[in-house]
Amino acid sequence: MQRFIPPTRSTSRVLALAALLLAAATAASDVYQTPDDFLDQVFDGNPPEAAVLWIDGDLAGQARRILGHDYGALRVRYWLKDGRSAWILEEVGKERPITVGIVVGGGGIELIKVLEYRESRGGEVRFPSFTRQFHGAGLDDDLTLDRSIDGISGATLSVHALKRLAALALLFHRRVSHE
Repeated sequence: MQRFIPPTRSTSRVLALAALLLAAATAASDVYQTPDDFLDQVFDGNPPEAAVLWIDGDLAGQARRILGHDYGALRVRYWLKDGRSAWILEEVGKERPITVGIVVGGGGIELIKVLEYRESRGGEVRFPSFTRQFHGAGLDDDLTLDRSIDGISGATLSVHALKRLAALALLFHRRVSHE
């Protein structure tokens, strides 16, 4: 029969530190802007009421083609004013969702902004030097962006997630604005 030997103080500290680091790593999330603040910015402090787009039939199939998987919800909220629509969408980069705000107008994407980033690496996709590439992007007939977007070394999956969300927002805008 073995006798219980309590851990030493240094062992307890190491285990506590390891648990703390593990918890921090799994719960890492950087919030850059709340959805409400994003909408206030986009609509000069006077956002319209949210509307709902139902994801059914043909739209569900098109969303699946863009994302490579089902959209994951039956509806999505959006804000539409003066021909511009704002979308708060999420897509998984490597392992965790990335929350992105996207504004679409008649000429294509006006703004794409990472609102919350939860991955451990690849957060460079939030910088304007990257997101500026999306300005003016439209949607081709094959449901891809009409321009190439330069990647970021070490952030490939996050880049692909933002490209998919941009295409999805353009598709959704096309549906709600009847373009």
